[in-house]
Amino acid sequence: MAGMAALMSFAETVKQGSFAGAARELGLSPSAVAKAVARLEADLGLRLLHRTTRKVSLTGDGTELYERCRRIVEDMEALREEAEGVRCKPRGTLRLNVPIIWGRQVVVPKLAALARAYPELSFEVTFTDRFADVVREGLDAVVRVGALADSSLVARRLGEQHMLLIASPDYLKRRGRPMHPDELAGHDHLAFRMPTSGRPMPWRFRVGKRALSVMPQARSIFDDGDALVRGAVEGMGMIQMPDYMVGEELKAKRLLELLPQFRPPPLPISLILPTTRQMTPRIRVLIEALAGPPEAGARV
Repeated sequence: MAGMAALMSFAETVKQGSFAGAARELGLSPSAVAKAVARLEADLGLRLLHRTTRKVSLTGDGTELYERCRRIVEDMEALREEAEGVRCKPRGTLRLNVPIIWGRQVVVPKLAALARAYPELSFEVTFTDRFADVVREGLDAVVRVGALADSSLVARRLGEQHMLLIASPDYLKRRGRPMHPDELAGHDHLAFRMPTSGRPMPWRFRVGKRALSVMPQARSIFDDGDALVRGAVEGMGMIQMPDYMVGEELKAKRLLELLPQFRPPPLPISLILPTTRQMTPRIRVLIEALAGPPEAGARV
């Protein structure tokens, strides 16, 4: 029966998305990795991967097996690295998914510092605002904005996202400054098209103890945050955007915040991990870089 080597070949193939990528990580030939996975499939009597000329993807049975064997493989990897005496020498590839703007502004500088400190560490990062499944996609960690509900994962709090309603001084001079969310109906609105649903993102406010959701009748809808900010600077209308995306524009007074007393509650920004057991050195330094000194993660 296929053993741990076959499981590791299978798990690494899922992570890399190809036999060639897994071979590079494992120090084997692509044909050796492919044969190991084929032996595992034969022993189990299951088809684990859909194969194409360039990449592989999980079948339903493959997804179930990967979720079960991932922790075993990670534990074996951590034990091997500890036995080799490299616990303080992170190496290998960190595979991450991060929000586009927050990732550019916050994550990339942290990764640059890690790259300087640990020459054997490399990174594969996807920048997207869609929901990424840390387990199914074979990722080491993801950064998520908003409330978390998956109790099988571990979260480390990284910060908060405050949503601000803003407009340019020129726009406010022409159209007037609203004093209450009820006065927004007569204004030009710029809306963000959500990648998950294709719909405009509603604006949210807090009026006293009541949460208020407003779907703006947008004159313009963009699917890019930087473009929305630029449109607002050019006087196209009001937008509601995360604070870290408009900090420089607010500081330079190219944009002004509106209705600050009606800001909605901030959203948490969290680092999501599939497990805290037997963390590899590269995961430990990632946590320390983004969330501070390692500590027991909070279940979400």
